[in-house]
Parts: sequence; structure tokens; C-alpha cells
Amino acid sequence: MPSFKIDLSTAVVFVATAPEPKMVNKKTGERAVDRETNASLSTVGLLVSDEGEGNLYQVTVPETGLPEGLAPGMPVRVVGLKARDWENTFNGEKRHGISFRAVAITTGV
Repeated sequence: MPSFKIDLSTAVVFVATAPEPKMVNKKTGERAVDRETNASLSTVGLLVSDEGEGNLYQVTVPETGLPEGLAPGMPVRVVGLKARDWENTFNGEKRHGISFRAVAITTGV
């Protein structure tokens, strides 16, 4: 499926929720990994404010692209943010949405 670059050049971005491991299977504890680099993946909640509007996004980032000590309220920059639509069927019910993925998050804005 195609992905789309998101331009954050005029946005202010803050950490809303600290990184948490992204799981493939919560029952078994299997962690999601990047298919290309095999790096473990985490999810970070980001508040993106731009043009008078603020939105909360859950963004998947490889652990290699996360600095230590990310905490709610910290201003950050997001490197290589992309959005991709998805659809699947779970228990006979179709679900769909947009997933967000970044190469890295940096501090020291």
C-alpha cells in the first residue's frame, strides 16, 4: 500500500505519551520489529499543532530512532513521518484507519 509524506515544517510537536513497545501479540509478548532493519518498534503519542489546530497521533518509531528520556510535554522534531491507510477484518468486522510511521524523533528543538 502506498504511504504519504507528512510535512511538519510549520508545526509544533510535543510528546503526549512516552514510548511503549509495539506488540504483535500481547498474549505471547511478541514484539513488532521493522522488516528492513529488524529493530524493535515502539509507539509514541505526539501532539501536533499547526495552523491553529491540534491533533494527537500514535506514531510507530524504531527504537534506534528514539532518544532516551522522552517524556510527556517535551518539544520534539519528527523525522520522515509518513501516513498509510489500512484495512482488515477482525471477527467478521471490517476495520480501517490510518497508521503513522516515523524514521526518528529528536529532541533539542
